[in-house]
Amino acid sequence: MNIVFYTSRFFLVIGFLLISCSAFAQKTVVTGKVTDAETGDGVPFANVYFDGTTIGVSTDFDGFYKIETDKATDSLVVSYVSYQTRKKAIQKGVTQNIDYQLASSEETLKAIVITSGKRENPAWEYLRGVLEHKSENDKRRLSAYEYDSYSKVELDVDNISDKFKEKKMVKQIISVVDSVESLAGEDGKPVLPLFISETISKYYYRDNPVKRKEEIQKTRIKGVGIDDGSIVSQLVGSSFQDYNFYKSWIQIAGKDFVSPVSESWRLFYDYELQERSEIDGIWCYHIDFQPKREEDLAFTGTMWITDDSTFALKRIDVTVPKTANLNFIEKIKIQQDLKRIEDEKETAWIPVKTRILVDVGQINDQWAGMLLKSYSSAENIIINKPKELRFYKDAIVVDEEVNNSTDEFWQENRHDSLTASEQTVYAMIDTISNLPMVKSYIEIADLLINGYKDIGKIDIGTLLTFYSNNNIEGHRLMFRTRTNIDFSSKIQFFAGIGYGFKDEKWKYSGKIRYIANRNPWTVISVAHQYDLQQVALFNEDFRSSDNYLFTAFSRWGDLSRNRPFYHRQSSIDFQTDIIKGVTSKITYRNQEYDPLFAFEFFDPENSDIRRSNFTVSEVMAEVRIGFRERYINGEMARVVIPSNFPVFKFRYIRGISGFLGGDLEYHKFSTRLEHSFRVGIFGRTDYFISAGFTPSTLPYPLLESHLGNETPFYNQLSFNLMNYFEFVSDKYASINIVHDFNGFLLNRIPLMRRLKWRTFVEGNMLIGNVSQKNIDLIPNIDSNGVPMPKFGSLGATPYAEVSYGVSNIFRFVRVQAVHRLTYLDKDDASKWGIRVSAQFRL
Repeated sequence: MNIVFYTSRFFLVIGFLLISCSAFAQKTVVTGKVTDAETGDGVPFANVYFDGTTIGVSTDFDGFYKIETDKATDSLVVSYVSYQTRKKAIQKGVTQNIDYQLASSEETLKAIVITSGKRENPAWEYLRGVLEHKSENDKRRLSAYEYDSYSKVELDVDNISDKFKEKKMVKQIISVVDSVESLAGEDGKPVLPLFISETISKYYYRDNPVKRKEEIQKTRIKGVGIDDGSIVSQLVGSSFQDYNFYKSWIQIAGKDFVSPVSESWRLFYDYELQERSEIDGIWCYHIDFQPKREEDLAFTGTMWITDDSTFALKRIDVTVPKTANLNFIEKIKIQQDLKRIEDEKETAWIPVKTRILVDVGQINDQWAGMLLKSYSSAENIIINKPKELRFYKDAIVVDEEVNNSTDEFWQENRHDSLTASEQTVYAMIDTISNLPMVKSYIEIADLLINGYKDIGKIDIGTLLTFYSNNNIEGHRLMFRTRTNIDFSSKIQFFAGIGYGFKDEKWKYSGKIRYIANRNPWTVISVAHQYDLQQVALFNEDFRSSDNYLFTAFSRWGDLSRNRPFYHRQSSIDFQTDIIKGVTSKITYRNQEYDPLFAFEFFDPENSDIRRSNFTVSEVMAEVRIGFRERYINGEMARVVIPSNFPVFKFRYIRGISGFLGGDLEYHKFSTRLEHSFRVGIFGRTDYFISAGFTPSTLPYPLLESHLGNETPFYNQLSFNLMNYFEFVSDKYASINIVHDFNGFLLNRIPLMRRLKWRTFVEGNMLIGNVSQKNIDLIPNIDSNGVPMPKFGSLGATPYAEVSYGVSNIFRFVRVQAVHRLTYLDKDDASKWGIRVSAQFRL
């Protein structure tokens, strides 16, 4: 008995000790950060769990995690959609730090097959819930909201190939930058920084009418080749980083991507319901999704939908893979965390953290790629307290002291601290910018893009117009110069001097441009010029366009058919914003016409007088209305950010006889409407409607000479199968419609989808005529009895042409077949033709 008693007591004591030791054993605690192996950025929402257990957590928005257990386990696993899963060994019973870098993966969702008699995809129930409650959760339902915003933007060179490293400039950079390898981390790829910025601002929005405003308070900018810091300061604010996934279509870099919670969700996406997870104390349904067709402009990713009656979007992480029908883009990634904001009346979900990444791939192995990263956050959110309308007069306001700040200011006011690599970037950019070879390459790039070379306070150029050759001037040289911001921020001088070696005439131009006010934007200009022009190209809209390439090459070859003339013009104009979105411009100009072709006309007031040379003195009033457009005021220019609403232009010209030598009295009216809009899943349509009326009697050089195109190159402003000077009108209306399917058709053809070609169709139509009194103004023979050349006009039948084609060939070539539908009986009419152009589009 004693032996049994003591034996039993021994095992009871041992058992108690084992239980006690287990109860008081140290926990295994692991903390760390999960980052993208290519970019070095944190990976939010990744799954972190102990291998062989159900214990797991998710990383926060910056990629950090903390997990603990008292169970026996020897490894920790990290996984996430579109990344390769990684496992690392851990030490039991201790607190430790383990970081992970995840490499990209091409893995797709498992197909969910629904057979007859079985229930539908379980994720669809929650997708329908999101759509039913979309209007209740979308921030646009609020009458107003405002918040304190912090944003940062970084641009790097990445995908640095061995051949790219061998380039002379790159060698020089790498030799002086000793921390290149450390920017992306030990397992990541090295990057070279080009630009980094931080911005603190106040953002405001109101509904009915929709108005936005951002007050940019402080910016901190470092960049290689950054000259106009005022424009950059406005571009890096939160206004241009606002993505709302409750919208059916999300525009990124000019492309429309379908949202995974759009009304067309079943047409574009496959979904897979995962396990529930808790985020910020809220239980959410976890749903993975991917495009049905990998070439569509759609996202792969994960979203978290709240597990309550609201079905709100709590988190979303989307990626556009390189298989999508985009050029040069390896990946686009957007990650967003939303927060419920409520007052006594309403509730909505507003993004409080957004991270965007755009990875531009290598053109070839001789080059590197580009990596654009941005981050924005919102704090101190206030809803349903709209300001008065006049408060939103200016969409973007930059504080006068925006660039004056200290390190201490940023440490106290930025919403999130900089990572170690971001702190390194500031110093590296300074080093790279000061390298002589880098400065030289920046100057060459600026010359190629802008046509001018900066030589201090003035710029000289331009490349496109420096030399040309035609039958009138022979060899022609033209030299231009202008002052820049280093000379003055208010006044700018332009000058040009040229010479034709055949006609032995000097051509010249001069202009003074004064920025009288930046708010509202007000500019006064005075100009004078003497140059060779062509009636066939003397189109008012074309003259005011920025088609520099077409303008430069229009001076080459035989110009006789285009009816050339020497043109002298003096002008003064005043431009200002009447209200937001409405710009007015008043111009006085005096023009002298000296034709180089057989030309005479009867004086409209006295038919006994014939004129060849003539002078016009005219006043022109223009109004431009751009609904909901935003403006960025630069140091010497203003950039217009278009909206999704139409743009309307109206122009009136009054010719004054007897004033400063004016020979003719007349009135001219013209208008133009242009608009771009999405047509659901079928692509995007752009249309341009123009109309004009000249009730006065005028010689044809002052009427509307419809722009033709006899080159093999496409020109959007012209009728591409119309000959030069084929039709002239004193009253007309035209419409141009272009519909781009954006790969909608070819993405569905297996053998074509990998080419990433895009189809489009276009139609052009013109109606117009010339009054008999304007026709009779031109005599049949000149003063010497020589027959006078006439001009053509449209009859009752409209001019029409249609075209169709393929764009994005070799990523930038556009080829279209054009068919002329009317006036085919003319001897020189082309019934069809091929037009080629180059487009740089994503």
